[in-house]
Amino acid sequence: MTEPRVAVLIDADNVSGDHAAAVLEEAGMQGRVIIRRIYGDWTETAGKKWKKVLSDLAIHPVQQFQNTIGKNATDSALIIDGMDLLHQDAAEVFCLISSDADFTRLASRMRESAKTVVGIGQKKTPKAFVNACDRFIFIENLTRVPKARGDKPVPAPTLAPEAGDLLMRAFDDAENDEGVAYLGALGSALLKLDPSFDARTYGFRRLSDLVSADSRLNMVKHATKNAKVVQRV
Repeated sequence: MTEPRVAVLIDADNVSGDHAAAVLEEAGMQGRVIIRRIYGDWTETAGKKWKKVLSDLAIHPVQQFQNTIGKNATDSALIIDGMDLLHQDAAEVFCLISSDADFTRLASRMRESAKTVVGIGQKKTPKAFVNACDRFIFIENLTRVPKARGDKPVPAPTLAPEAGDLLMRAFDDAENDEGVAYLGALGSALLKLDPSFDARTYGFRRLSDLVSADSRLNMVKHATKNAKVVQRV
């Protein structure tokens, strides 16, 4: 099966270059990244950290001078390029790397054209932009969950009440006539309820770990299919 084509558009004014590698790695999980562009005024010192990694990560920098005080020219350039790529049918998945609500309409327009939109930004990102995406990944979650070392195992996280409530709502939506929900369907239902849902937000490495922490649910391997299913206890 052909991997979906992915276009990555980065707002350099809004995301630190410290997260460059992690952001590209996350974007690569969405499919085959064929377009990597970053927008900013490279004559300024603010993008210094990005300049150091652009070549290594094969990201194409787009220069945008700040011609008018108080106006964000970078946002405009990214939006124009995003719409051009949309009309060219250049990708099936668009990764918008920013925490700026100015990209809310762009994300909505891309989804209206049946494209998948993945946002990556900080937890402070306005809800409007988060909800305009099919999925929104918090940069804070891109740091690895600590692993056990030596004789000091990392304590297992506890299930937060809000995560448990959301999980049960998603289970109700994903449950089939057999009274079970496939793990993949459960994950899709969670993202429909909250595009920013991520097991890592609650300290779990993956969705299956989070499900296992809920005493109301039991996860087993399907009797005939190579898949995991979730059922009520």
